[in-house]
Amino acid sequence: MYDVIIIGAGVTGSAIARELSRYNANVCVLEKCEDVCEGTSKANSAIIHAGFDAPAGSLMAKMNVRGNEMMDQLAQDLDIPFERNGAMVVCIHKEALDGLKELYERGVANGVKGLRILSREEALEMEPNLSDRVEGALYAPTSGIICPFILNIAMAENAADNGVEFRFNTKVEDAECDEYGIWHLRTNNGEYKAKYVVNAAGVYADAIHNMVSSKKIHITPRRGDYCLLDKVVGTHVKHTIFPQPTSLGKGVLVSPTIHGNLIVGPTAIDVGNKEGNNTTAAGIADLISKANDHVKNLPMRMVITSFAGLRAHESNHEFIIEEIKDAPHFIDCAGIESPGLSSSPAIGEAVGEMLRDKLQLSLKENWIAKRKGILNPANLSLEERNELIKKNPAYGNIVCRCESVSEGEILDSIHRTLGARTLDGVKRRTRAGMGRCQSGFCSPRVMEILHRELGIPLEEITKSGGRSNIVLERTKGNNGGNL
Repeated sequence: MYDVIIIGAGVTGSAIARELSRYNANVCVLEKCEDVCEGTSKANSAIIHAGFDAPAGSLMAKMNVRGNEMMDQLAQDLDIPFERNGAMVVCIHKEALDGLKELYERGVANGVKGLRILSREEALEMEPNLSDRVEGALYAPTSGIICPFILNIAMAENAADNGVEFRFNTKVEDAECDEYGIWHLRTNNGEYKAKYVVNAAGVYADAIHNMVSSKKIHITPRRGDYCLLDKVVGTHVKHTIFPQPTSLGKGVLVSPTIHGNLIVGPTAIDVGNKEGNNTTAAGIADLISKANDHVKNLPMRMVITSFAGLRAHESNHEFIIEEIKDAPHFIDCAGIESPGLSSSPAIGEAVGEMLRDKLQLSLKENWIAKRKGILNPANLSLEERNELIKKNPAYGNIVCRCESVSEGEILDSIHRTLGARTLDGVKRRTRAGMGRCQSGFCSPRVMEILHRELGIPLEEITKSGGRSNIVLERTKGNNGGNL
């Protein structure tokens, strides 16, 4: 029996879990995948939006602006990288300049600080690689860049350190409320009971909602294709460059990433498959064409990988954050598409306060506000790094050459709270495999470390859980550890 069960360990569910961990409550997170950050949260633009795009007065606008305001302190508390690099919405048609004014006025109404409209000359001075067709731009200095994986993982780790339980590989298959108002969640791993349930299931939030409510909702998976470029071209632009938005979203952006790469995307393609996050040649061609409209000389020959993510698009294009009227004690956090990443701290705060009041929860006296991230030796001086390697030689053993990730960092990622158990789990925590060779060199070594440290047979180590096994059988007999 739990006070609260949260369905989904993405950025929304993990933010809610962290907020609830402040209180004296018995909280559990159920996640159908092997790890946190395996759904919508793992593949997005990695942007902390300023909040000028959402309609004034909407829940999206309120959560976006509040989440943006919270990000500096959150990044400091959780020891995660975050930079306010600013964003520019670029207009390339003189007749569309009024659209920038509309965005400016909407942003002011939403409470976004520091907005201003730039002339063509001002925009080109700030970003020389903008299109020669630029007529003007809206500048939003509070926009920022972050690592979505680390944000998600850090909030989940901090929640777990404060007593929240996480149950992985646990898929909710049915839900029913008994005569005493207790929810019974049937899963592939048994039954769980709770006084309150929070539905933070991303693109599956409609399936969870529709289990318990007569008023159905529908989530359309909206696929966004991306290209990630090598760090050698990461400074092609300094700010996040947006086109003017359309009904399908904010458009194809070009932006530096917090780790020094350049990202281009996303497209906006509605698909029927909630697991349909495959890229397509047409999607990649479309995003390259659209990006070149606003940024010139894009070095697309430096692409090191492409990927796609799914946004949880609800038909009203609005966040649904409320207790279901015909399912008391069941709270929806549905339709959390862009700016969901930016909004996640605010959504966590709002739902945490809602449940605090409903359950009359008291604050913990010993709540742990801070979390220490994985040590990155690259941030140390040469003397400090040498001293670290003397104390722990694993930090002198480079496993991932492209990103200079040491064995010491990988060991930390495995043995810390909610530690990695898959190649992707290690990659998202350390960046081992995210560089130019895309794990071509380091994956066998990471597998050996996972095998050695966790006792997982090499044949059972997966890329991302489920049936994503890397090795099917040994080819050199059963003696020794070679594949």
